[in-house]
Amino acid sequence: MSGQKIMVIDDEFVIGKMIKLHFEQDGYEVETFLNASPALTRIKEEKFDVVITDLKMKGIDGMEVLREIKTNFPETKVIMITAFANLDAAVEAFRGKVDDFFSKPIKIKDLKASIARLTSQ
Repeated sequence: MSGQKIMVIDDEFVIGKMIKLHFEQDGYEVETFLNASPALTRIKEEKFDVVITDLKMKGIDGMEVLREIKTNFPETKVIMITAFANLDAAVEAFRGKVDDFFSKPIKIKDLKASIARLTSQ
């Protein structure tokens, strides 16, 4: 179907694995990272259509990932996911120009719908 590239940054291995499994079945190329530093290096080497990032991570957090991507790769869509969803976190993310925001546990069908919408714009 797609051929589009998705990057997943989440310090929970199972989250990246689950997203990779579901989206590769639909024809997406998916790369997963357990922390943001190597992911931010990788995105400078190759274009990604969508970055899915956890909000709370050791080292570089999701808000910093969002700022870096929106500054350097404004055409890349960013989806924030978090187990610590609250109104303040969502407001901060949307002020940072996040393209979508999900709380964990993520419903794959909702994530698929969001990515389909974002990549068809």
